[in-house]
Amino acid sequence: MNTESPRPVAAVVALVAAACCACGAQPAEPPDLAAAALSAAASPPPPSTESSSAAPDPAAVKANELGQVPILMYHRLVEQPTSVYDRTPAAFRAELERLAAEGYVPVTTAEYATGRIDIPAGAHPVVLTFDDGDATQFALGPDGRPAPGTAIAILLDVAAKHPGFRPVASLYVNAGPFGSPDGAALRWLRDHGFEIGNHTRDHTNLAQAGDHQVQEAIALGQREIQKAVPDYRVSSLALPFGAVPTNASLALRGAFDGTSYEYACVLMVGAGPALSPYRADFDPGATPRIRSQDATGDEARYGSTVWLDQLAAAPDQRYTSDGVVDRISYPTSAGAAPALRFADRAVAY
Repeated sequence: MNTESPRPVAAVVALVAAACCACGAQPAEPPDLAAAALSAAASPPPPSTESSSAAPDPAAVKANELGQVPILMYHRLVEQPTSVYDRTPAAFRAELERLAAEGYVPVTTAEYATGRIDIPAGAHPVVLTFDDGDATQFALGPDGRPAPGTAIAILLDVAAKHPGFRPVASLYVNAGPFGSPDGAALRWLRDHGFEIGNHTRDHTNLAQAGDHQVQEAIALGQREIQKAVPDYRVSSLALPFGAVPTNASLALRGAFDGTSYEYACVLMVGAGPALSPYRADFDPGATPRIRSQDATGDEARYGSTVWLDQLAAAPDQRYTSDGVVDRISYPTSAGAAPALRFADRAVAY
């Protein structure tokens, strides 16, 4: 089992990260709901065709596309948690239900980091991330469908009951993910709209590695993914232990033994929401996450329940969509500025 040791995160509070996993059980979803959710996952909604003139007024929907985005971090789902990185299947389901009820719509890390956030007016993006490729997150049953009780099966079930709650997530894997040595699990995820991200092949602490070893660890992790899904574009990296290489730029791009990589986003372990990708101060190489956690227990003030409470209490601080994919709306009171490359799309009100 990988055990992550504490590491500080800039601009928020010190916190830290990762572990591995075992399994919990939930009832299987009804076949009709599962089929609907699988279809939705495989076919993400097409880009919005709504024109700026026909779209809701940004002020009317209180749009703030320079607001904060929660990127939630999960590890194991187990009935008897043994660390702050474990969640019960029931707690995981309840958190998804809460997100759906509060108007959050899942997007992948790649969609978030590249600004491809196509969600309805008034909705809020959330990124669901899973580290370590544990079988409690995802496994295929004998019927070729997600095994009941795994995180992805629960996500599909919740999404089927809440139209508009996209069943997508980003799963960060090491060697031999999900106990699927033949790569079938990764191929299923790719085919159904999920993002497969790099977590290095051997869960390497990159802060303790030299420049050559950093690039080797990342490139070999990408190579493992592409063995199972050739030609798959790996777009993001989750740092094992939240450990940043001494040469931080090597987390974003590098090469080893004929394998090169270049990522849109590098995820840390952290204690707060991430910045909008449209902001001038957005740093794709150091993007914080929020550990999924109840409101009580060790370091609960850094966890998802507390942060979601805070965002609900201060809705003007969170990212709220204007419903137009090629427009970036924000209030003049946002206290932030869009990046220059988005200037032609940015509209203040």
